[in-house]
Amino acid sequence: MTTSTGRVVCDITISADGYSAGLGQTEERPFGDDGGDGSGEQLHAWMFHTPDENRAEIDRLNTAGAFIMGRNMFGPVRGEWDRQWNGWWGGDPPFHAPVFVLTHHPREPQPMDGGTTYHFVTDGIASALARARAAAGDGDVTVLGGATTINQYLAAGLIDELRLHIVPLTLGAGTRLFEGVPPLKLEQVASRSASRVTHLTYHVLP
Repeated sequence: MTTSTGRVVCDITISADGYSAGLGQTEERPFGDDGGDGSGEQLHAWMFHTPDENRAEIDRLNTAGAFIMGRNMFGPVRGEWDRQWNGWWGGDPPFHAPVFVLTHHPREPQPMDGGTTYHFVTDGIASALARARAAAGDGDVTVLGGATTINQYLAAGLIDELRLHIVPLTLGAGTRLFEGVPPLKLEQVASRSASRVTHLTYHVLP
């Protein structure tokens, strides 16, 4: 298997009280009780309403050689794959690289337009990371989320760099970053404030 020299990073938007989504997530409201219509529009307003002032962070989002996401981020289908759900991002997802989806239910790889192929991993986070590293070569692997998936990788000591986009609203409950994660030693390497978000980058120290 190819040994990657790239980093393992995570990149996630959270509320000021640490939530990446609210309670009550459904197909119609994928971000649940998020203070709006459930689409995550307020959480991600920094991307959609003020993209020019956040161009560097937006451009960096999809530059990894491979990606990992949890099944809850991939879509609302639970249990066996009883329909051909191919993610929230349409026929040409923005990743343009292999994406490894954590699931308990096997499924054949799903190629999409633009170079994205979804691979479904049933044997855990370490296996998904090994496959993503091999696919990325010398590129980075980005663990996209959601927060529950990132928490698993943080708890296992598998994240090198943590990129947080903290937005000025609170959700009060939901899916929270760092839930169940042991204490971490972090080195702040970058911070930048914009009108709708504060961007923070940390190295996760051993």
